[in-house]
Formats: sequence, structure tokens, C-alpha cells
Amino acid sequence: MNRQTIAIFTACALVIICSAMTAAQPPSRIAGTELLRLEGDIASHLVAGVDRFLLGELAKSVERRKRHWNYDFSSANAYRASVEPNRRRLARIIGVRDERVGFDAPRLIGTTDQPALVGRGESYNVYAVRWPAFGDVHGEGLLLVPTKGTPVADVVAIPDADQSPEMLAGLIEGVRTDSQFARRLAESGCRVLVPALISRRMVKRTAAGGGRNVTLTNREYLYRSAFEMGRHVIGYEVQKVLAAVDWFAKEDSKIGVMGWGEGGLIALYAGALDTRIDAVCVSGYFSSRQDVWAEPIDRNVFGLLEESGDAEIASMVVPRTLIIEAARGPELVIPPGTRAAPGRLATPELGSVRSEIQRLKELVSRSKFETNIRLLVSGNGTGPCGTDEVLDALLESLAGGKLARPGKVPQRLAKSFDSKSRQDRQIHEIDRHNQWLLSESAYVRKRFFSKLDTSSAEKFDKSVQWYRQYFYEDVIGKFEHDLLPPRVRSRKAYSEPKYAGYEVVMDVFPDVIAYGILLVPKDIKRGEKRPVVVCQHGLEGRPQHVVTGDHRAYHDYAARLTERGFVTFAPQNLYIFKDRFRTLQRKANPIKKTLFSIIVPQHQQIVNWLCSLPYVDPDRIAFYGLSYGGKTAMRVPPLVGNYCLSICSADFN
Repeated sequence: MNRQTIAIFTACALVIICSAMTAAQPPSRIAGTELLRLEGDIASHLVAGVDRFLLGELAKSVERRKRHWNYDFSSANAYRASVEPNRRRLARIIGVRDERVGFDAPRLIGTTDQPALVGRGESYNVYAVRWPAFGDVHGEGLLLVPTKGTPVADVVAIPDADQSPEMLAGLIEGVRTDSQFARRLAESGCRVLVPALISRRMVKRTAAGGGRNVTLTNREYLYRSAFEMGRHVIGYEVQKVLAAVDWFAKEDSKIGVMGWGEGGLIALYAGALDTRIDAVCVSGYFSSRQDVWAEPIDRNVFGLLEESGDAEIASMVVPRTLIIEAARGPELVIPPGTRAAPGRLATPELGSVRSEIQRLKELVSRSKFETNIRLLVSGNGTGPCGTDEVLDALLESLAGGKLARPGKVPQRLAKSFDSKSRQDRQIHEIDRHNQWLLSESAYVRKRFFSKLDTSSAEKFDKSVQWYRQYFYEDVIGKFEHDLLPPRVRSRKAYSEPKYAGYEVVMDVFPDVIAYGILLVPKDIKRGEKRPVVVCQHGLEGRPQHVVTGDHRAYHDYAARLTERGFVTFAPQNLYIFKDRFRTLQRKANPIKKTLFSIIVPQHQQIVNWLCSLPYVDPDRIAFYGLSYGGKTAMRVPPLVGNYCLSICSADFN
């Protein structure tokens, strides 16, 4: 055999060998998909896209609110009746659900060592009092009572969460003299009740039996458990104010509420819910609510912005008097990186205050009655609260009178003011109420599910549909968007002896993608259809963690299942990057959505695509989730009907 012949044979052999090797290699992308070209951390791209989507939905919420309102402007009475459904819905979402306790009058708080009379002004006395609100929860604070004649009006004066009633009454330092509006109103002949609010004081807390310390504000601490029970620290404090209004309403006198900062929020909500309140004054709070997600988490109200911003809430005060004072508000920062929810409070920008007032006026512009809306500005929007002009306006609306000349600082009669013990009592009562609600919740759920028919599989399947819809729309939160065409992109990521692996990205909503890893056994025969297991990672996890690296929680279980013949898909869920994903939840909640409002359609898009693959059995797609993946196992398969079964691991309790 000559050299030329040998060379030809050698070349042919090399071609055959290379062709065989090429045939043995998995393709660079999945058939029927585009090549994935996205670089960098795809999980980070996913979270950033969802963030953009949610900000867009927040912006659109202002326009969507119109569908929830059916104003009747033909008369004041017709108007009040037309917003009554909105009052009921607002009361529900802030947790004003518990029946209030009736009482004759507030109880004086005194001992043999320290009488209830704790201070005395030139024309009024100051008493320490408490009054029943709901359950075993009481309001507690100070009552300022004029010493001459009948009070010209009754006012609930609400301090900020980081102020005490004694500060607002001028008995101790903490509020500048010209902003002590409780004292100034009492000097002008009003009977004034000043409730204590739950403070924002940061406290280190340890669970019973030990465990990790967590430092939270008092408000966040109570918010967390109340939120799970359909209650809210905002609603609890509104209830305390409304309990005081119940008492005031027994007499034929005008009733007003005024608050600053957090007290302004409570005053606005109380005035919106209770038409017995004749005048509402809000200082250092009123503004656009579009950035509520950036404020302390105790202001997070599920579904608030779908129906109401401050303008809509204020529209429920109309036609009663509403006075907004643009003034300096409370300012603080709860930094990220702690186990507390990050947040910040800042003085509402004057432009934002004016814009929200303008929105309010436009909402009620067709009214055939006086709307009684006033905006007063203190120091270009950053001045002190409770200016003479504001208090004059409030007194004029309540009593047709004027603000009295400032008197001397009231005489302090109490030996000391133990605001810490009072705060501890207030926290303990609400915490105990939350725990009582928890103990009763099983019975509430049983009543709720009483219409579920378990007499047969067919009747169960029919009767459970209403519950699934309720769960999706009212608990998880359902976007009205249709799924986009998926436009699936993929690229080869793994080539192992028994399987090939691909990174996969597909579109879900505008700016929202789904991302994960598909593992396909190499021994699938033409025409054969295999079962699929969707393998969901836990908190701060990635799809790669269930494929390689022998992570202590996962032990490569997606790869192990694929080696046994299953097709597997490991999605990237949103709960990654710590405060970044928690901020997504904060942006979703005000529009009645959650992280799972995104995760559910992501999974629907994923399984829709999996069902289209020629080697997948669409009737045998199962779900397995560990830890936070277990949360997904409980929340997604009830709403994604393609899953034939679901396994929740390390999260069911």
C-alpha cells in the first residue's frame, strides 16, 4: 500500500471518528429554542427585571383605583353612602375587625403614691387614663380636661410613635412649645385625649428557649404576627382612637382628631372610617403613597394601593372638614443588612403634598356640596407642626372659635412619668391578642372551609375550585396579564455520561423571565416520553445547587434523579440576594401581590414549555421543593394544574 493510499485511509478514519464524537456530543441548544446569549448572573438579571415590572405596576395602580370607587355627588348624604363599601374594605385591610368594648368613661390610673392627676395648666387638668378598645386591649394616655365650663369640643390628639403623650401636653421635654397642640387645644377650651402609640424603639429580642437574637422596632415586632392574622398595628391604633370617639359621641359635642407623623396617619384613617368625627387634621404625613415600600415595614398594608392612596382615603373624610398641614415629619433610617426590615421616613416633599391634595380635589370635583379641604403650609413644608393657623382652622371648624393665647407650661404634679412601663403594657396587650387570634385560627379556618365537599373526588374537585380562586386572587395575588409567548432560549451547560444539561430562559411578563436548568437523560429512545421532576431550591439557592457541588441540603438530587431516568428542571426562584428579594415583596404587597404572584406564572410558563418537549410525558410532571422550595410546593401546585403531585420537604408544619 503506497503512501497516498495510506493518507487517504487515515483521513477517512479521522473523519469517521470525529463524526462519531460529534454525534455523541449533545447539541449546543435544545431543539426548537433560540441560543441563549445572556451573560452575567442570570439570577440577578431575573430579580432586576421583576423589580422593574413591579415598579411599573405600582405606577399603574393610581389609574386602576378608579374601578373600586363609585362616587355619588348628588348630595352629601348620597356621597357618604356611596363610599361606605370603600370604608368597609379599608377597615378590613388594616385589620379593624374586632368588636370594640363598650365603656362608660376612661378609667383614671393612680395609686396611693401617685394620683391620676399628673399635671395642671392655667385652665385645665391633666389625668393619666386608660380605656377599653377591643378584646383585652386598652388605649392608654392622658386626658386634658378644662376646669371652667363645658368643653367647646372633644379632640383626640395623636402624637408620633416616638413621642409620648406627656411631650404633647407639655409636661416633659421632647416637643417644642409651639408644637404642643394637645396643650394648646386644652387651653382653648377643648377636652383632649392623647393616646400613646407603639414606639419605633429598637429592641433586641430572643425567642423563648433561646435562639438567635433579632433587633426589631416595637412596631415591626407587633406587625409581624398581626399581619399573619389579618390584623395590623395601624388598625389596632385606629381602634383605640375610635373607642375614644365612642365615648365622646355619648355627649352632644363636636369631635375632632389631629395627629403628627404616625399620629397623622392614624388620624387620617380614623377620620376616613368614622363619620362621627367632624374634623380631621393631619400634619407631617400626607403625601403620595407610591413609595410606601421604602418606609418602615409597619406601614405595609396588603392591597392598599390597589384601591387607595392618601387622596382616596381623604375622600372618605369629605364633606367633613379636612385640614392638611405640610410640615416637617419624623425622619429616621432602619438600615439594610440587619434582620429587621430596612426602611426610612422623611418629611413629605411639599410638591408631593400639593400633588396629592390636587388629586383629592379632582376626585371630588363634581360634588354639589362644600368639600371643606384645606392645605396649610408650615415653613415651606419643613416647619414645625401645630402652627397657630392650623389650630385656628381646626377650632373654627369644631367650635366656631379661635385659638387662645399660649398659657404657661403646665405644672407637673406627678413624681415621675413611667412611659416605658406604659409602653410595655401596650405591647404586651397587643402581642397577647395576636397570640389569642392564632389560637383561634384553626376554628376560623374550619368555618372557612366548611363548604368543601369531600364526599367524593368529583365533588371535591368541583367545590375546591372556589377556594383555589380565592387563594390565588386574595392570598397569593394574581396579575391580570396574559403570559407572553415564551421565546425560549437555551445553551448547553453540562455534558455528563448519563445526561445533558441546559440553561434555559423564557419570557413570562414584560421584564419578567423564568430561568432554570433542564437535565435530560441521554438514553431516551425516539418516541419515548419520560416523567419530569421540577426540583426547587430553598432560600438563597440557585438551580446549580441541586445539580452539582454536593450541597449539604440538596446532594445534587436533580442530577441523581436524571441519572435514574427522569427529566428534571430546576427553576430559579426569586428568594435570593437577601434584602433585594424582600424589597420585591414590599413592592408587591401594596398592590395586593406577593413574590408568588410572579413565581406562579413563571412555573406555569415553565410547565407549558415542558409539556411541549417530545420526550416529556405531560401527565407525569411532579414537583419537589426543599425549605423555601417547600413553601413553593405548597403554594404553586394548587394553582398550576399541570403538576400531578407535589412533595414539600423541610417546611411543612
